[in-house]
Amino acid sequence: MSHPHEPHSGSVSARLNWLRAGVLGANDGIVSTAGIVVGVAAATVARGPIITAGIAGLAAGAVSMALGEYVSVSAQRDTEQALLHVERRELRDDPQAELDELAALYEAKGLSAATARTVAEELTDHDPLLAHAEVELGFHPDELTNPWQAATSSALSFAIGALLPLIAILVAPVAVRIPVTVASVLLALLVTGVVSASLGGAPKHRAALRNFVGGGLALAVTYLIGHLVGAAIA
Repeated sequence: MSHPHEPHSGSVSARLNWLRAGVLGANDGIVSTAGIVVGVAAATVARGPIITAGIAGLAAGAVSMALGEYVSVSAQRDTEQALLHVERRELRDDPQAELDELAALYEAKGLSAATARTVAEELTDHDPLLAHAEVELGFHPDELTNPWQAATSSALSFAIGALLPLIAILVAPVAVRIPVTVASVLLALLVTGVVSASLGGAPKHRAALRNFVGGGLALAVTYLIGHLVGAAIA
């Protein structure tokens, strides 16, 4: 059983979540940008359209990821602040009922009634809002989610992932640019699958296989569409 006042456990979990989100953002950047550049390369061998499409896809994807993450995390932060506001009011209006509630929460976790009451009283004397936030609400009042940090992290991770297929398709010789890009992307997806599984404690081979198969299907579809469209407009 974990100690109710275990230091930094929440912040460590939060850092792992951010890191996992960064890996997934990079994964999105790899797949989506690779699909764009492979699709365009299937339609034309000219570098100009490939570069334009790749950079546009990188920029649009990074902005979209940042905006989506900002909106989502802002809503979460608003909810957290609202919950803290309610908790402050309850602590002010009926501190005894809140103390009883806190003791009951610790008792439900497995402590004896006497120990739960002692723990609740000592934590309430130290910081009542912190005590209730961590046990009742599940977060630290000084560590609320940051929408700007989330948006920046998502945009950067997407852009970093997107650079891989863009660079691969531009530096490879024309005759092998698509095979080289596909091979680079699938290898990168295997790596991100293993890393994300490691961070989440999930089976690595299963996550890597999902990434590999999903990325391969995405590239096959975009290549086929690009090839058909290129032949139609030629």
